[in-house]
Amino acid sequence: MIESSKPLPPGTAASSRPRPWRGAWQRPEGWLAVAVVCALPVALSSGSLATEVLVFALAALGCNLLLGYTGLLSFGQGIFFGLGSYAAGLVLTHGVASVTAALAAATVLGAVAAALVGWFSIRQRGTYFVMLTLAFGQLFYFLAYTTPDLTGGDNGLLDIPRPALSLFGHPLVSLESPWRYYGFVAVLFVAVFWLLLRVSRSVFGRTLLAIRDNEARAAAAGYDVKRFKLAAFVLSGAVTGLAGALHALMTGIAPLSNIDYHTSEMILVMTVIGGTGNLFASVLGAAFYVLFADWLSTLWPRWLLLLGLVLIAVSLFMQRGLWGLGERVAASLRRGARTATTTGEQQ
Repeated sequence: MIESSKPLPPGTAASSRPRPWRGAWQRPEGWLAVAVVCALPVALSSGSLATEVLVFALAALGCNLLLGYTGLLSFGQGIFFGLGSYAAGLVLTHGVASVTAALAAATVLGAVAAALVGWFSIRQRGTYFVMLTLAFGQLFYFLAYTTPDLTGGDNGLLDIPRPALSLFGHPLVSLESPWRYYGFVAVLFVAVFWLLLRVSRSVFGRTLLAIRDNEARAAAAGYDVKRFKLAAFVLSGAVTGLAGALHALMTGIAPLSNIDYHTSEMILVMTVIGGTGNLFASVLGAAFYVLFADWLSTLWPRWLLLLGLVLIAVSLFMQRGLWGLGERVAASLRRGARTATTTGEQQ
């Protein structure tokens, strides 16, 4: 149920109201995300691999906002990721040497595309909604493939530069080093994570959860369900577009594969493996997928078969993903500790 706002009791200060921007970092997920950001440079020797984890964690966060918080299974996330990479590439290869401008363009284009896809898709439910997102994915892929003058076609956009961070045209910090670029991406990642934590604790976030759990009840309570779904789509598209731009800056290319069905599938798999309905779970899923793929691909070219087995195991035995498994293990440990304490007291 959606909590209704009630007047404060007499003598209660207005500042005592719970505020999402104050409580966002009081939740363990926020500090766990910061811990991952700090641990990646220690655990990994490759700055590019560490950056890839955070980039796809952002994409999984966008997907989780739809699937985990709104209950929308979208196969269109690759659209926003691919358009974000194209937007950044086009800005930077056409004389605008500004990382900020490239990221802003990617974020806006991702949001606009999500508004378009969402406006049509949310008018259907269930299988028809999923099929619409698949159809839009194929449509955008075909448009990218058949406009080589704009997107590079099958070759994609190549030689995308990574200019230094600048202020009023004056370079401040070079991003050429993989670890410097990781630091830049880490700052953006933490900022977006904080924003989404705030959203998840707000009335908007709680309304999305109400829609996910019982759409008819949320509509009966007077909420415009379609408007909330569309807003979730736009926010998801903006975050995923930003992730696509950061990926293009990391690799120096914006390939056609960024906008195809397999990218949507990959982002969705990361979200499901990590667990839905919890933001840090998306970070777990992305880290597991990227690191698992990097390790196994050097050992066996058919590593995707093993990934399929992992996904089957998650679907059968860990419906809440890695985050849910962690919660179950922690609960078992707490029960064991309480039992041991009680036994010791009785003796």
